[in-house]
Amino acid sequence: MAEASVRPAVPADVEEIARIQRDTWRAAYAELLPAEVLAGLDNVDAVRELVEQSTAVVHVATEGEWTVGFCVAGLAPDSEVAEADGTLPTDAATTGLVATLLVEPRWGRRGHGGRLLAAAAQALRGQGATRGVSWVPEADRASLAFYASVGWQSDGVVRTLDAGGRPLREARVTGSLDLKLTSS
Repeated sequence: MAEASVRPAVPADVEEIARIQRDTWRAAYAELLPAEVLAGLDNVDAVRELVEQSTAVVHVATEGEWTVGFCVAGLAPDSEVAEADGTLPTDAATTGLVATLLVEPRWGRRGHGGRLLAAAAQALRGQGATRGVSWVPEADRASLAFYASVGWQSDGVVRTLDAGGRPLREARVTGSLDLKLTSS
């Protein structure tokens, strides 16, 4: 395996991040989302805005010369950490949100997701966060298994999104930000 690493995203990464999001969602979620939703994922301008804004931290995973994945994280808005009844947990102000963590399937099972999550956790801790949350489609067994492998578990809160007229149920997972970057 070529040298693998994680680094903060820069504007030159925007096209690759947009491509990874588009291609990965089209491969992984073809059965969960309508074709028109997947077709609308070519929004380079939205990715550029995300990379260039200061409220989110965006990291990219690389292997050799290839960009193979990315992660977007930041402090979680109250709406992302509220309990099912709308109440906020006592640590709401110190909870980070992993909004997106994607590794192209052809680069999977090489540690890129773990390195991305560890880098996001380190950045979130730097912002004062003490734990993290993420939302995962309930049918995405691979992502749920990944989060479980690093000790993140479902906290029992689910939500249903309107995905182009088709309901998409997501489970919230949560866990420690005490994750370490590994080499290789």
